[in-house]
Amino acid sequence: MENLILFDDLAIIDQLKPFTYTRPISELRIGILTIKEKWEKALGLEASYHTQFHLSGKFPSRYAAVNLLVNASLLPDAALCERILNLPIHHALVHQDTVIALKLDATNARQYLGGQLIEPLSGSEWGLAYAQVQHVWDIFSMNDAEIKRDFQTLTKGRKSQPLPDDNRLLGDDALLFIEEGASVICSILNTKTGPIYIGKEAEVLEGCMLRGPLAMCEHSATKMGTKIYGATTLGPHCKVGGEINNSVMIGYSNKGHDGFLGNSVIGEWCNLGADTNNSNLKNNYGFVKVWNYASRSYEDSKLQFCGLFMGDHSKCGINTMFNTGTVVGVSSNVFGAGFPSKFIPSFAWGGAEAMTTYQLEEAVEAAERMMQRRKVELTEEDEQIICAVYQQSLPFRDWEKSNKSED
Repeated sequence: MENLILFDDLAIIDQLKPFTYTRPISELRIGILTIKEKWEKALGLEASYHTQFHLSGKFPSRYAAVNLLVNASLLPDAALCERILNLPIHHALVHQDTVIALKLDATNARQYLGGQLIEPLSGSEWGLAYAQVQHVWDIFSMNDAEIKRDFQTLTKGRKSQPLPDDNRLLGDDALLFIEEGASVICSILNTKTGPIYIGKEAEVLEGCMLRGPLAMCEHSATKMGTKIYGATTLGPHCKVGGEINNSVMIGYSNKGHDGFLGNSVIGEWCNLGADTNNSNLKNNYGFVKVWNYASRSYEDSKLQFCGLFMGDHSKCGINTMFNTGTVVGVSSNVFGAGFPSKFIPSFAWGGAEAMTTYQLEEAVEAAERMMQRRKVELTEEDEQIICAVYQQSLPFRDWEKSNKSED
């Protein structure tokens, strides 16, 4: 059987920070599934990774006699999967300057991924459209289509658990799927604008108003009176309250109280304090600019609606206010009055008035304590990743410059 390796596109890794500081591109969640899970289901193969060196201990590569190498920034569709599966050995599928996929033996696969392949490859051009994640805002912008696609993948030929009678469903009941062990109590669910997927052991408490497309992954929870507009994804073990619109929480993060989160992406192990709000629309209705790690400058997203991007293990205090297009790095702690900078580097401690460095030892201890609350161990590989990000983020922690906004 062929072996699947999802390789990170070097031209895109920095564009997807802060989320790719701590995970391969294929571990990003868009829709219900991660990119890796999508490719595994689409191709019927178990995948491994080729990623940045500091991530390779936790996310290793696995080789076999015949290897399918697939660009991890691409999202699968039926036509693309068929073409990839039918690639001849030692052949590449490309689109202009983008390598989509290759089929190689173990020796050539190792050499190609190591940048040392000397022998030329045969190639063919892919002339059809395809979906590719190139910017952090693509994660929420593409979430509508991906929830609908994943919903079909996960529910085809299966029967949902019944919706209890104390709830109200608006729309087609075929677009509601409740996995075993999920609990939905006295709430309003609307599938007229898209499907609603409620994962295993997920919990919807009383008085929630949920509008599709919505994905609640396993063990996620909505607190009483939560209002969610699609297209929104709550990754595994996320707990939310208040109001959410077109946002993705990758997993294990909390927004447990009132406040607004819109057109945003939140990493893992984050916590948004009570009444945290983000702006997702400028007062002049112009396009929102977002910090770009690759260019080290602000980039026009070409979007009117664009909110908060928060990397893994970051937190904010009660009543925190984030401006449109704010980017928060890994393991930062944001608090205080006023709007903080639109770019907050990793391991920052403070807010609008001043920023200092969150010391590495204290950040690791905080990460370990939060993970223990969910009975998840901070492994040696996890700690090594946090330490590597600390070193990589040193050039950005110039507090005087980083606190200057582009506005």
